[in-house]
Amino acid sequence: MTLAFSSTTDLGGAPAHPTTAAAFPATVTPEQLQSWLQDGQEIALLDVREFGQYGEGHPFFAVSAPYSQLERVAPLLVPRADVRTVVFDDADSIATLAAERLRGLGYTAVAILTGGAPAWQAAGFTLFKGVNLPSKTFGEWAEHAYDTPHISATELARRQSAGEPLVLIDGRTLAEHRKMTIPGAIPIPNGELGLRLGSVVTDPDVPIVVHCAGRTRSIIGAQTLRNLGVTNPIVALENGTQGWALAGLTLEHGSTRVPPDVQPERAQRQIDAAARLLAERHDVARLTSETAQRWLEDPARTTYLIDVRTAEEFAATTLLGAVHAPGGQLVQATDHTIGVRHARVILVDNGEYDPRAAVAASWLSQLGFEAAVVADGVRAPISRATPLTDAAHRVLTQTPGDALAGDALRTYRSHAATVIDVRSSTAYRQSHPEGAVWSIRPVLVHAVPHGTARVLLIADTAATAALAAVDLRASGVNDVAWTTASHWHDAGLPTAASPDVPADGDAIDYLFFVHDRHDGNLDAARRYLDWEIGLLAQCVHGELDGFTT
Repeated sequence: MTLAFSSTTDLGGAPAHPTTAAAFPATVTPEQLQSWLQDGQEIALLDVREFGQYGEGHPFFAVSAPYSQLERVAPLLVPRADVRTVVFDDADSIATLAAERLRGLGYTAVAILTGGAPAWQAAGFTLFKGVNLPSKTFGEWAEHAYDTPHISATELARRQSAGEPLVLIDGRTLAEHRKMTIPGAIPIPNGELGLRLGSVVTDPDVPIVVHCAGRTRSIIGAQTLRNLGVTNPIVALENGTQGWALAGLTLEHGSTRVPPDVQPERAQRQIDAAARLLAERHDVARLTSETAQRWLEDPARTTYLIDVRTAEEFAATTLLGAVHAPGGQLVQATDHTIGVRHARVILVDNGEYDPRAAVAASWLSQLGFEAAVVADGVRAPISRATPLTDAAHRVLTQTPGDALAGDALRTYRSHAATVIDVRSSTAYRQSHPEGAVWSIRPVLVHAVPHGTARVLLIADTAATAALAAVDLRASGVNDVAWTTASHWHDAGLPTAASPDVPADGDAIDYLFFVHDRHDGNLDAARRYLDWEIGLLAQCVHGELDGFTT
């Protein structure tokens, strides 16, 4: 059952839907925040520290909105201007800057968590390591709730070696599959299972094994097929590719296999009917275009419009204001797309006989969201306004102009410009312009010597350069230009490498927590799997209340 959330009752001491800054407190204590997170009203909890800091410890319901990319990601995560929004940092003033930037985009209900993450922990609340916490925790919860059957790596290897019939499915993205997979696995991302499985499974008795890199997508993929009524014996591979490597077995690298075609229409009709029943069982609404548009225009609710089809389909055509999140990845990492707790979510696919939106919505409903699908899918005459995204676009395009290249780059560099590399710390370590220093937006102004007249930024994208330029201009540096590492190289300018600079403690953009687990580091793999399995035990009252079957 989907929980019913009131849109008017205020149980947390703040207005349920404030519309002006004056109606909302500037700061909130950890205790007040905990109350707000449990009061059933919409709330966005944004961790504005960088991704590495976020991954080392954050509240269960926090989503990552790093200050270095804030104006780009915030409107996507929090699309309604007056939703309760709380930002926090490490008690180092970054949240104050973030709140100012958000208000500049038009957000009217932004509060700062007093004392940041340290105060949250000091108040007796947990800081969780890792990422995608709600989804990962739900996967562990679902395995217990559904008693999803699993198979060990050694048993799977035995069956393969014995030539026993089975179909092995890799439920991750195609890019992940190509990097490494279980030998012989067929790539079918979880979101595509209902649409494509019938093209490779025609025997109703052949066992089906679903694997991922760890646990969540193996469990959810296998349980998806069971929930759809697929009668084959279905199991999840315990601990995925990491479990396979830990068992001393060899992974396959560089697979060229591709997902199978969409299954025949007869099978597609059958699975679509099963998907509709599954969605109904989990209270997923099937909306007309008119009702969907009313949801999207409701000023009192946050409603996401998400296209769950493949990237290629999304690129070819989609709905105005829709964001892309393939169904399997959406369930695996809801916090990458949905930043507002207790929001509504409308999912779209191709419409008739396409089960993808209904299947993904059934999982979102079990995760605690009010989920719906649109009968006509991407053919529906609906759209979502994007005023916050439009405001962010103006920030991202107003400065610092086009990337310098060739003679223009060499000339600018020769005029005593301070060169600052704002790419990832790992990219800087591998190669960077000679003489450039590495920095990132939260500490950028400290990297600029006093009296600096001009700064040349090295960035991967215009958006990253633009956001860095916002802070540089605010600090008094008005002459800011940018280029890419490739333009620098093409201009014949010198480069250098620094494997230990920035130091690990300064590389706040990189999550060191169990890194290298996909590159043969078995100790990292063990730590990661222990972390996943241990998530449920760390949760307290309120953090699991929204999960249902």
